[in-house]
Amino acid sequence: MEQVMAISAGDTTFVLVSAALVMFMIPGVAFFYGGMVGQKNVLNTLTQVLVVLAIVSIEWVVFGYSLSFGPDHGGLIGDMSMLGLQGVGPAGNADYAPTIPHLVFVIFQMMFAVITPALISGSVVERMRFPAFVAFTFIWSAVVYNPLAHWVWGVGGWLREMGALDFAGGTVVHISSGIAGLVACVMLGKRRKQTRPHHLPMAVLGAAMLWFGWFGFNSGSALAANALAANAFLVTHLSAAAGAAAWLVVECLHEGKPSLLGLISGAVAGLVAITPAAGFVTAMSSIIIGLLSGGICYFSVTIMKGRLGYDDSLDAFGIHGVGGIWGAVATGLFATTSVNSAGADGLFYGNAALLVPQLVGVLAACAFSGIATYVIMKLLGAVMAIRTEAAVESTGLDISEHGQEAYELTLATALPLPKEKFLV
Repeated sequence: MEQVMAISAGDTTFVLVSAALVMFMIPGVAFFYGGMVGQKNVLNTLTQVLVVLAIVSIEWVVFGYSLSFGPDHGGLIGDMSMLGLQGVGPAGNADYAPTIPHLVFVIFQMMFAVITPALISGSVVERMRFPAFVAFTFIWSAVVYNPLAHWVWGVGGWLREMGALDFAGGTVVHISSGIAGLVACVMLGKRRKQTRPHHLPMAVLGAAMLWFGWFGFNSGSALAANALAANAFLVTHLSAAAGAAAWLVVECLHEGKPSLLGLISGAVAGLVAITPAAGFVTAMSSIIIGLLSGGICYFSVTIMKGRLGYDDSLDAFGIHGVGGIWGAVATGLFATTSVNSAGADGLFYGNAALLVPQLVGVLAACAFSGIATYVIMKLLGAVMAIRTEAAVESTGLDISEHGQEAYELTLATALPLPKEKFLV
């Protein structure tokens, strides 16, 4: 229910800036993924990510927000009382964020709803038809993201009532998208020809944008400019740094050399893992979480994927799914009320019971997202083509799906050096 509350200009500004930072992560994902695909598929990859911003923003305002944060029905879903943001106005909402306008809370949560299906694209690029991806995005957002957001964050949601902690979306965003990506890539089948990253500097730019935007993602989830936001900011940075360092060390031990792609992958793994814990753990705990995330995600990307044989194109499952699962478990281990009195102590602070709702949340998100994704893909496959044909994959999806090319010249073509002698 909308209530008249005291609005803080500082909190309002902080959350609006945080929402803008989360929105900035969308092109960050686009560049991160775009740099890692082959040259003939870069525009298609960018388009898949950016179209989500358009689709889900509209879905969120029309009915998604109401289903996610509307009055509870059986702990499973909100109602349609806020259809089209009916009744949502300038006053604060006592249930979620009393010191900022309700509309600001809607805007902030919208960006989380947008980035989640954008992450899924990393598992299906270079072989999923664009119309099928658009249809999948809309249906998945309505059927999976909205109920799951209500379970974890909505007042009355069954996981929230059980005591599951997810500060900024480890379960809602990363586990759900990672599992969906795994199921979708298995159902699509492997790419006919796997490609090497065509532009690593582009991927680095995307990773840097993600690291920067993640401060809004996590610290903004405090929904106020306060000490909790400062803690979330600090632990976010530390976990990313630790994840990057750990990945490089493990990579050196396993492959003999550190790679730039490994550096940025480890940083993203650290960011994913700290997301559910950012408002509940100390700085030292965040370093441990990040270090372990770098090693765990490296194993999932380089060893587990190869042995199981699935083609998770850009490792959405290997980093977001696996990293999100570790982050949810780590929250149950390292959470402390000394950081957030509204949270709970974890195993290492004398409360092993917190692991129960954390593990239940992981299993529920995996099962729900996985089964729903399977059903959605099957239904879409019955009415439209979802996998590109062999000839299309050979030509590249940029030309076949969009009629454009990213580059006029082949990047691999080196121009001959002039034979003149240069004065030094």
